[in-house]
Amino acid sequence: MLAEDRGLTAAEVAERVEAGAVNQAKRHTSRPLSAILRANFFTPINALIGVLAAIALTFSDWKQTLFAGVILANIVIGTVQELRAKRTLDKLSLVNQANAKVIRDGETLEIDPSAIVRDDLIVLAPGDRVVVDGPVVQSRNLEVDESLLTGEADSVGKTPGDPVQSGSFVVAGTGVFRAEQIGAESYAARLVEEASRFKRTNSQLQTAINRFIKLISWLIVPVALLLIVSQLVDRGHWRDSIVSTVAGIVPMIPEGLVLLTSVAFAVGIIRLGRRQCLVQELPAIEGLARTDVLCLDKTGTLTEGGMDVEEIRQLSDDAGEALAALAAADDSPNPTMQAVSEYLGEHGEGDPGWRVIETMPFSSARKWSGTRFTDHGTWLLGAPDVLLKPGDPVALDADMLAAQGLRVLALVTAESASTTGGIEGIEPKALVVLRQRLRPTAAATLEYFKEQDVAIKIISGDSAAAVGAVAAQLGVENAGEAVDARRLPDDPDELAEILDRSTVFGRVKPHQKRDFVKALQARGHTVAMTGDGVNDVLALKDADLGIAMGSGSPAARSVAQVVLLDDEFATLPHVVAEGRRVLGNIERVSNLFLTKTVYAISLALLVGVGAIIASVSGGEQLPYPFNPLHQSLLNVFTIGIPAFFLALAPTFDRARPGFINRVLHFAIPAGLACAIPTFIVYLLSLRHGGPHIDTQTTAGITLFSIALAALAIVAKPYTLWKFLLVAACGAAFLTVLATPILADFYELRLPGVWNTTAALIAIGSGVTALLLWLVVRPKRRAA
Repeated sequence: MLAEDRGLTAAEVAERVEAGAVNQAKRHTSRPLSAILRANFFTPINALIGVLAAIALTFSDWKQTLFAGVILANIVIGTVQELRAKRTLDKLSLVNQANAKVIRDGETLEIDPSAIVRDDLIVLAPGDRVVVDGPVVQSRNLEVDESLLTGEADSVGKTPGDPVQSGSFVVAGTGVFRAEQIGAESYAARLVEEASRFKRTNSQLQTAINRFIKLISWLIVPVALLLIVSQLVDRGHWRDSIVSTVAGIVPMIPEGLVLLTSVAFAVGIIRLGRRQCLVQELPAIEGLARTDVLCLDKTGTLTEGGMDVEEIRQLSDDAGEALAALAAADDSPNPTMQAVSEYLGEHGEGDPGWRVIETMPFSSARKWSGTRFTDHGTWLLGAPDVLLKPGDPVALDADMLAAQGLRVLALVTAESASTTGGIEGIEPKALVVLRQRLRPTAAATLEYFKEQDVAIKIISGDSAAAVGAVAAQLGVENAGEAVDARRLPDDPDELAEILDRSTVFGRVKPHQKRDFVKALQARGHTVAMTGDGVNDVLALKDADLGIAMGSGSPAARSVAQVVLLDDEFATLPHVVAEGRRVLGNIERVSNLFLTKTVYAISLALLVGVGAIIASVSGGEQLPYPFNPLHQSLLNVFTIGIPAFFLALAPTFDRARPGFINRVLHFAIPAGLACAIPTFIVYLLSLRHGGPHIDTQTTAGITLFSIALAALAIVAKPYTLWKFLLVAACGAAFLTVLATPILADFYELRLPGVWNTTAALIAIGSGVTALLLWLVVRPKRRAA
């Protein structure tokens, strides 16, 4: 048997490590290398393009397979960017990981949770997350929040023999428990198996893109079959017909859309990682971009972690000595008690040596802590408006101090007090006045969110007057109308009404923070929540986006989707900017790729139906206008290269709902504007006669020019580099046409006067139709 107070010996730890009784469970902050390679190599799009390339190579020469270069691009770019993101995530996750405290050989050590062995004695203090399962062996008023496991908001008192489960966290008191269920046996490990920290799902953006892919897949199959049948009617040139069919199917596939979405997310992770911002779930990147309400916990977010004692107003001679005794009795002091202890030490007030009978730890729900001494009675330290009567002159003094933005605590004696019952016989003994340290960047950050139309809600457990005063110092509107959360209604609708018109809230209990989030979400708001303490965990978990401070409690960091490792509140605007960059640019890229898909499907339909009609009526065979080599050239300069740059460009527009509708409202008319003039000029060129290469070149110039116009529209708002990008793509295509060696390679040549005139007319009609639609569309929306 091991000694209960000394823990395992080094030899016993070594025995358990040798036996494999170590807390090792599958926990990924990012996907493993094998999964990354598998996901980028073996995709349906890569497989389809590979099959088409094999067909083209079989019935033609190697040039007709250049379109398959997108497979290599998909694999290389996707893998490299995700590996960079993985390296960033893994590195930051090590910084974010909280150590566990264990007792070994009679000493308390901090170790990595993965180094815990079976039968280790693990020390618990407020804010600690329980990392394995086991029974409590020591308890000093230990209270554990199991809401993440059971859904029950009330904390649960734990006494020796009671079990604690991984996934819960300590809200009050201290204790020690023995590790029994570790590694894959623990409750948390079983949850992790079901939901890894690194997620590629539950993203509105990715869900929308997956819907696009599914819809396109259903459309491609019948259109491709129609094209195949129509082209194989000409049995005399069946090899050319097969290659033309491949050329018709290739542009239907939005091959780079999924790739560039993944790249945009990966680059976002890397950029935020450079700012010491750990993104624990991919959808978090777009979460803050969609946020329209930001709930801020005052302490630790708007203020820095520490605080300073301004003064202690003693109402009795033994108040200083009592405070020193309370500080000495607290074996897990919070920042407030640490500040009091430092102040007393600086003023020569040491531990008086009072003997302790019972300690009552601080709780965010109770708002006080206390100790019962053998010869000196019961002393409590906590919120004045909780411990003192409303009409008490000391309470009035406390209110006046709080209105100045100071944090005030009341030191009182009590005839009786307990954590489960009431308090009787209170007599005030002192007021402890503390000054909080405002973050120097807080005011500018709040102003940024105001400019971005993101509503701010400042919530705190401090008095409403104190929170309002701090908010006023930061320039928050309506700071003088702070609401006392104890007077808020329980009805969600009434609560939502008050939340909509008020900004600052004080005396907010932990369960109320979660109620705030749910009430705002019920009104259709996308809610982000910041916090650093155990009292913020429930709200962080239920918010659309939970943001924790790096110096916050392990429990808060473990449930948040984003962790600001350097505690810098000013990083949030960069998170917003990154989310907007991802959303805005993927919408632009989606416009380009789906325009290509629409014009490819439309052109295939027109050619397929036309070819069948011509065959039935005894007319000439109608081949597809392009070969795969032409499509490679057209796609690289209207889609591939520009889409890559646009996917990584900065964007400042706030995210809006209706992503799918907006993309379809652009892509469908833009695709038709490309396909119809191209088909018409192709038919006219065939009827005019001449070499088939002239007909293909005329159709290619028409399609390229209108697609380039669509690119120019998508690239808005214009900047110099975007203008140069569009101009360079156009110049590159002209260079190919004008350079004999390149034109011969791509099987094109400069057209004659007739073909050029026809192409210009077709281009003008297509661009005009596209511009007219863009003018009409806003008017239709307004109507």
